Amino acid sequence: MSVYKKFASQTMIYGISTIFSRLFNFILTPIYTSVYAQGVYGIFTKMFSYASIINAILAFGMETTFFRYLNKHEDKKQEVYNNSFLVIAFISVLFLITGLVFTDYITKFTSSSESHSSYEDQRKYVQYLIWILFTDAICVIPFAKLRADGRPIKYSVVKFFNIGVFVGLNLVFIYVIPAFIKHDLAGAEWFATWFEPNWIGYVFIANLVASISTFLLLLPEFGALQLKFDKQLFYKMLAYSWPILVANLSFIINENLDKILLGKYLPAKIADIETGIYGAVCKLAIFISIFNTAFRLGAEPFFFSHAKNENAKTTYANILNYFVLALAILFVGLIANIDLIKHFIDEKYWVGLPAVPYLLFGYVCLGIYMNLSVWYRLSDQTRYGLYISLVGAVFTIVMNIIFIPKYSYMASAWVSMMAYFIIMVISYVLGQKFYPIPYNLKRMIAYLSISLILVYLSFYVFEQNIYIGNGLLLVFLAGIYFMEKDNVKRILTTK
Repeated sequence: MSVYKKFASQTMIYGISTIFSRLFNFILTPIYTSVYAQGVYGIFTKMFSYASIINAILAFGMETTFFRYLNKHEDKKQEVYNNSFLVIAFISVLFLITGLVFTDYITKFTSSSESHSSYEDQRKYVQYLIWILFTDAICVIPFAKLRADGRPIKYSVVKFFNIGVFVGLNLVFIYVIPAFIKHDLAGAEWFATWFEPNWIGYVFIANLVASISTFLLLLPEFGALQLKFDKQLFYKMLAYSWPILVANLSFIINENLDKILLGKYLPAKIADIETGIYGAVCKLAIFISIFNTAFRLGAEPFFFSHAKNENAKTTYANILNYFVLALAILFVGLIANIDLIKHFIDEKYWVGLPAVPYLLFGYVCLGIYMNLSVWYRLSDQTRYGLYISLVGAVFTIVMNIIFIPKYSYMASAWVSMMAYFIIMVISYVLGQKFYPIPYNLKRMIAYLSISLILVYLSFYVFEQNIYIGNGLLLVFLAGIYFMEKDNVKRILTTK
């Protein structure tokens, strides 16, 4: 089988599970935005932004480290698995205990004076979130083991079950129980004794139950653990992982800190509302985010396992070329159909639509960066990932603090796009210096430039006209077919 076909098939399996699980989650967005007021949805957005940052800390860069050391020390696979899990388990237990002890302090820090929820409710949100984060962190390495063992089907089944439980419980709390109460069906009196209509705390409860279900499904992977700690190997893994931790944390900051800063630097009366609007329109950029995630899930183990091949760098170059091409098509296609896609959020959130093109292009740059980052991961120079991501994080923090008071969430969208663009460029320049890969830079820049022009025409000049937008998309696709058809045939027949 062609190496590209193998890579594509693995990525496709992870992609299908990721796409469907995220889309099932995505169907909740129009429900949330219709049921919850902007200010309430802003609380939800802010809390899960904190969760994303904490997730990166708890994982401690061990997922990437796990893949790297499995291929670097093939005679110590069990030790690598033990070490990776025990590190995360120790940090997670420490976090759980600390979080539960200091719940009140955390609640005060995350709450705003003009909050749309009571203090007691927000305290409950914090407690639920602590348990969710703990449970998800414990499952990181068992999930990684499924990928490393080449078991994408089991991985997909567990992911599907997780999202099924989460979505199902949300629908129960939002529609089923209220229907029982309204129509006085069996159990209505009991439901009425405790059920609170439109309480966003049920979202956290649904998430926690889904996380616990995932943990139970992964018990066989936990059974493969041995409580043995290889101290010498640990120090090597730690040296590799901590720059990954800081890099991952910086990326999460780039993606989520703006939602937190909106709550801090906007007037209290509008902070949760503006955060809710921004959080909702960010959901419309989910399709490129899904594509990036699916690619990472398939690419990470592939890149490490393929590194020793003689033509590895050529393979990486070709993969990036077509990855950029796919991102460009997605970018143009999503904007071409923005008049349709916007209906996934309630009309009261449409005021934030001008932020969408900037958010989408930011995700395009992030996806390219993720692909480019192969150079410092394979050359064991993860400290450069740290430096690059710190540049992005500092830029994000400073620019948001400066511009949010004047431009609100539009500043956050602009800054997010620029931060990802900057780290993408820096990574390319450094990568060509320390681990040169023969990327077709001119062709990739050409595709991205054309996509930007078409998006500008579709969104601003033709004012989101769906017919003209899709006409431009078809022209783009025809040009790509003409340029790439021979190259695709050649690559697919390469061993």
